[in-house]
Amino acid sequence: MATQARHERTEALIGTTGLEKLQASRVLVAGLGGVGGACAVSLARGGIGTLVLIDCDEVEISNLNRQAIAFMDTVGLRKTDAAQKLVKRIDPDIDVILIDERINPDTIEAIFERAGEVDFIVDAIDDASAKIALALWAQEHGIPLVSCMGTARKLHPELLGFADLFETHDCPLCRSMRSRCRKAGIERLTVLFSPETPFGPDGPVLGTTSFTPPIAGEMLAGYVIRALLGIDGS
Repeated sequence: MATQARHERTEALIGTTGLEKLQASRVLVAGLGGVGGACAVSLARGGIGTLVLIDCDEVEISNLNRQAIAFMDTVGLRKTDAAQKLVKRIDPDIDVILIDERINPDTIEAIFERAGEVDFIVDAIDDASAKIALALWAQEHGIPLVSCMGTARKLHPELLGFADLFETHDCPLCRSMRSRCRKAGIERLTVLFSPETPFGPDGPVLGTTSFTPPIAGEMLAGYVIRALLGIDGS
């Protein structure tokens, strides 16, 4: 009864068959910061049955301004543990696979052996080389993937949108990723990006808002759920 009530509003929107599809799905979220943490929470609320959560850092006090998993009582926890704690508070029945590992070409095969067969990948990593490794793996294994570009120094989340990486514009990270993807042989990559001119100084610590990263995470979750359900051609 509790499980049925928890997803009552979702089922009213997408039907029993749609809900069953989501509950049978396994989604991998790589990176549990401001974007990825919010995405994982939204996927859990949305009825995804299994989440594979990957991160290699711990929650820091500076994360409190934007990260869904960051609270005073989670500072110092591994981000994977903090994320599991939060999604289990939402849905105790959700299956969670935690991988506390840095993604790179040397680790990615072992990571996916632990992850098992996934239906969708969300890339919310900051490191460009890790993003390339993940995109290459997804392309080679035919796994749908959506990748988030930068949300730091952005004040207008309403400008965020989905596009193929090779059709993006006015985004420094997209420009760098296009070059890297061409060299790596990546033919297509769906990304969430913003053409907004970065605000504030460009330094070793990039400023972030409380709202742009989590809104990006929610948009990624929406993209994945629509794609799994075959809605909007995602």
